[in-house]
Amino acid sequence: MTAAAAAAAAAPASGAAEPAPPRRRRGHRIRPGRIGVHAFLLTVSLAFLAPLLLAVYASLRPYEETSEHGYFSLPRKLSFDYYQRAFSDSEMTKYFINTLLIAVPGVLITLFFASFTAFCVARLRVRGSLVLLMLFTAGNLLPQQVIVTPLYVLFNRIPLPYWMSDSMTMFDSYWAVLSVQIGFQIGFCVFVLANYMRTLPQEILEAAIVDGAGVWTQYLRITLPLCRPALAALGTLQFTWMYNDFLWALVFISDGDKLPVTSALNNLRGQFFTDYNLLAAGSVIVALPTLIVFLLLQRHFIAGLTLGAGKG
Repeated sequence: MTAAAAAAAAAPASGAAEPAPPRRRRGHRIRPGRIGVHAFLLTVSLAFLAPLLLAVYASLRPYEETSEHGYFSLPRKLSFDYYQRAFSDSEMTKYFINTLLIAVPGVLITLFFASFTAFCVARLRVRGSLVLLMLFTAGNLLPQQVIVTPLYVLFNRIPLPYWMSDSMTMFDSYWAVLSVQIGFQIGFCVFVLANYMRTLPQEILEAAIVDGAGVWTQYLRITLPLCRPALAALGTLQFTWMYNDFLWALVFISDGDKLPVTSALNNLRGQFFTDYNLLAAGSVIVALPTLIVFLLLQRHFIAGLTLGAGKG
């Protein structure tokens, strides 16, 4: 027996299989459609970011330089001097406090009433719950500007004690702005939370009822923790909307010291001359709190945007 025959006879006996030849990796082909989608998304993103980037760029440059060479010219000097001037000249600390006195209670009260209403509509078997949900949704279709004059007359006739309002009425007080903000935003929150609560397993609530849980226990200790992503997403949106509101505070508050921070930018405008670079710096400062809130709640906000995406 030759050596080649012996090797051929020993191969099957050993049971060792020959290694398969390595597969060639196919190159990832870039599809034209994917390039088009990414180009479209990049264009839309730049279109949304362009005003903000231009404001930041202008706020870092002296007005004399931009007036001579234009806003789209290359910078010769960049500094943060305008931010310090904008914060001090407009007294933004006072106006920031005024805004927080409106936005923070408004968001908390809106989410509390909206979540409890949505809980009654979606989780408790209440007669006419669908009609009630339709009414809350229909309230969002009413243009806010339509009822400015009736609310102005109404708030001037509703009396309040002196410790609640200096004017002895709801007019020229934070209560007027708060009531309007809550009234207009609660319908949208009820609609979103009710639809989300319907996706929660009913067996969890039934098990709690068997264990003797009351309505408040079902609401506070069982349902609300499960609605954390939805509440975080709505809280971010509501804070942004109430913080950026300019109409209601301008209509219902006559005292300049009570106006929100969006009105503080008017203090940066001169009677005969306006430094738009200084105004841009003030606008960037005003926009920072909403950006901070979004960054803090980013994880919950993104989870709230994808609610129900995996539901069948």
